[in-house]
Amino acid sequence: MSATAEPSTQDLSKEERLQRYLEREADDGELYFKSKFIADEVGLSPKEIGALMVKLKESAEDLEIEKWSYTSATTWRIAPA
Repeated sequence: MSATAEPSTQDLSKEERLQRYLEREADDGELYFKSKFIADEVGLSPKEIGALMVKLKESAEDLEIEKWSYTSATTWRIAPA
């Protein structure tokens, strides 16, 4: 058995959970999304995702995060850094 087991998603902070999701989804290239469409997949509310995206924009070194457009809800553009 490995001494460094991968933490379950329940053990991760909300920010870490969102960041890992975005890294996986943007692995093959750009990703465009609205928070309300991924909320169930990451187990967060759209409002929580929006607040975390602002934090991740500054802290996630492996991702390029850009607020892409705002029409009824913010669309975010994510790409590997």
